[in-house]
Amino acid sequence: METKTTQTKKQSMVGVVVSDKMDKTRVVLVTRYEQHPKYKKYIKQHKRYKVHDAKNEFKTGDRVRIEACSPLSKHKAFTAIEKVGTQDVEQYLKTRGIK
Repeated sequence: METKTTQTKKQSMVGVVVSDKMDKTRVVLVTRYEQHPKYKKYIKQHKRYKVHDAKNEFKTGDRVRIEACSPLSKHKAFTAIEKVGTQDVEQYLKTRGIK
């Protein structure tokens, strides 16, 4: 009897590191557009994720790709995969009106 193994695609997002003060943990701000169900207008939504960074290689201002994983702690369920680019965090947050 053959067993089929199917690979599931993990959830992946791109965001900006806004805090690197914790050891092996980064706070990543992910911005996405979502359509309002009734009015069909696209609304910009922001969410902060605590992300595991095993080598402490990502710094504030880096654009990183994060991927879902099994929960590592109460708040961490994502892992930083790769650096996509850099961005000035102060300017990024200021233009979007985020504290």
